[in-house]
Amino acid sequence: MSKPIIAVTGRNGQLGYELEQFVSVFSDRFTFVLVDRDLLDIGKASSIADFFQKYHPVYFINCAAYTAVDKAETAQEAAYLINAEAVGIIAQQCHKYGCTLIHISTDYVFNGNGTEPYQTNEPTDPVNYYGYTKWIGEKLALENNQRTIIVRTSWLYSSHGNNFVKTMLRLMKERPEIKVVSDQTGSPTYAADLANMLLHVIMELEKGNLHYGIYHYSNEGMISWYEFAKTIQELENLPCKILPILTSDYPTPAKRPAYSVLDASSLVNDFGIQMINWKESLIHCLALLKS
Repeated sequence: MSKPIIAVTGRNGQLGYELEQFVSVFSDRFTFVLVDRDLLDIGKASSIADFFQKYHPVYFINCAAYTAVDKAETAQEAAYLINAEAVGIIAQQCHKYGCTLIHISTDYVFNGNGTEPYQTNEPTDPVNYYGYTKWIGEKLALENNQRTIIVRTSWLYSSHGNNFVKTMLRLMKERPEIKVVSDQTGSPTYAADLANMLLHVIMELEKGNLHYGIYHYSNEGMISWYEFAKTIQELENLPCKILPILTSDYPTPAKRPAYSVLDASSLVNDFGIQMINWKESLIHCLALLKS
């Protein structure tokens, strides 16, 4: 009997890269088809239809996204196509082929005015266009395919690709002093932990532990970007001075939510996920970057 196929988009992104690291671990159970834009252009409905017809995936993990948050304010058509429209078309194809869609979303669907970790059922109210497109993508995914799991995550980083951790390491080595925003609070997410969690969820679905809908996942604990940077500096023992600044001191085209801590308890309850503290995962990632 042929093994179920897990399709993964966004192969070259942080999460796609981390999922690929698990392929050998799960190769006896699943066949993985990891694709980037060259093999599956999710901006074209015909490309999505052709892909499903060829592979008949049982699970489709959509890691592809338009993630340039500031650029999305002006490149609205491109952001909407990838983050919203394409997701709806993928969900339609999942429905047609009886496939489970696991779609990655964001803390940016919330306005950031909260003071307690956001529950999955709390009202969404995005403060920038990127968040708006991701919110529409969630809606279309859920409307077009019953077997959909949305995973909202925050502050993603990895040993691969461009992210806050790697940018901080570079700047701290290049400059004697840097400024980092101290009035935005959230939870970092190590992409390898997120990848591991997604495959754990698929293993649970395979066992018949069937839950669908919206879930939240990040590493445990809440910090500011400034505290995140300070911890990187301390762990790496870098001499760079880090100064806290306010969001108002560093204006960006897209507004950022001031508070975006996510409550992951439903993921723990439904799928038995073990949560990992953000600092533990950061230490692991820094060690990998060194090696």
